[in-house]
Amino acid sequence: MAGPVRQPPFDYPKEEKKMDHNCAYCAEGELVEAFGIKICELPESKVYLFKEQSHRGRVIVAHKKHVSEIVELSAGERAAYMEDIAHVAEALHQAFAPQKINYGAYGDTGHHLHFHLVPKYADEFEWGGVFAMNPQQKFLTQEEYAALIADISKYL
Repeated sequence: MAGPVRQPPFDYPKEEKKMDHNCAYCAEGELVEAFGIKICELPESKVYLFKEQSHRGRVIVAHKKHVSEIVELSAGERAAYMEDIAHVAEALHQAFAPQKINYGAYGDTGHHLHFHLVPKYADEFEWGGVFAMNPQQKFLTQEEYAALIADISKYL
């Protein structure tokens, strides 16, 4: 016999969130261009190439709604967002053949739900460990960024 459905000890509003003009993912433009280049939009998310490319193909998948926590989404929105993330992960596997993709969702300072998808390659930078948020080690030319975006876009 199933018990009652447990309610979390918090009450996140489920209503539509308004855009936050101080948020890089909402405002886009210069705020997001400081660290990312927009690749595309998917049904529930926006996909950005992370400019720091110590991990070839690293991207960010940000939800389209300005929410901080995954529990602020409806069950349907969560499922659709996870489908977007899986779709992007599959594109990264097809484009770059990493041995593993690490997934990170933090947002301590940037309160907009987003996941970092970080391809990891055996015997390369940070293999076997946790990825650094922004190691500031490898930046590319505009042509190299365009080539990575084209490689990923072929599979999106």
